[in-house]
Amino acid sequence: MEQHDIREFLQQVAQGTLPVEAAYERLSQRPSADLGYANVDLDRSSRQGVSEVIYGAGKTSQQIAGIVTTLVEHNQSRILITRLDEQKAQEVKVLLAEKLPADAGFTYHADAHMGTVGSPAPADGLGTVLVLCAGTSDIPVAEEAALTAEMLGNHVERIYDVGVAGIHRLLSRNASIANAQVIVAVAGMEGALASVVGGLARCPVIAVPTSVGYGTSFGGLTALFAMLNSCASGVSVVNIDNGFGAGFQASLINHPVIKPAPSKE
Repeated sequence: MEQHDIREFLQQVAQGTLPVEAAYERLSQRPSADLGYANVDLDRSSRQGVSEVIYGAGKTSQQIAGIVTTLVEHNQSRILITRLDEQKAQEVKVLLAEKLPADAGFTYHADAHMGTVGSPAPADGLGTVLVLCAGTSDIPVAEEAALTAEMLGNHVERIYDVGVAGIHRLLSRNASIANAQVIVAVAGMEGALASVVGGLARCPVIAVPTSVGYGTSFGGLTALFAMLNSCASGVSVVNIDNGFGAGFQASLINHPVIKPAPSKE
C-alpha cells in the first residue's frame, strides 16, 4: 500500500467500514512476491513512500513486464523503470497492453532511457528542483534525474547546456539558481559545473559526474574525483551517470520528514 492508501485504510477501520478481521487479513499478507526470477518488494512504498523502482538493464522484457504487473496488482499507482533501451521498451509496451488497466498505461521516455507507469505524483515539495547539465551530451543523465524527481512529486526546472566553457550561459540563469530548493548539477569532462554552481547557490547541490569526455576523462572518473574534491560547501556527489540516484535524493531533500519532538515525560 502507498502512504495515502495506508491513511485511508486506517480511517476505514476507525469508522467501522472495514471490519477488523478483513483489515487483519490484508495486513498479514506477505510483503513480497516471489516470481522466481525476482522477489518483488511490495512493502517499500509504506516504508519509504515510493514503490520499488525497476532497473531495466540486464532484465528481459518479459521479466520487466512481470514485475510491473505484480506491482500494479498490489495497488502501486506509479512505477519507474530505469536504464531501458527503446527496443526493450517496445516489447514491454506490447506485453503490458494486455495486462494493465487502461488508466495505468506504460510510457517510454527516450531522452531519459526510462519507462513509467501511471502519472507523476502531485508536485507537493517545498520548492523547485533545478536540474542543470553542462553539455547536450549530458542530457540523458540529466533527464533521468529530472523525470525521477517529477514522478516523485516535485516541480522540476530544466536548464541544459550551461557548462563552464561558456560560463556566461550559466550566470544568466542566476535567478533560477537562487530560487531553487535543491539543485542537481550534471557534468562530464572535468566536472567543474558542480563547484561553480555550489559557489552560487544557497541550497544543497547534488553533483552527478557523467561518462562523457575524451580519453583522460576515464569514463567519468575525472569528473567524479573533481566533484568529490570540490571546495564549494554543500556539494554532495552520486555515482557516475546516476541520474536516478540524484533525482531521488533531490526529492527527499524537497520533502523533509518532520518528526514530532520527543516527549519530555
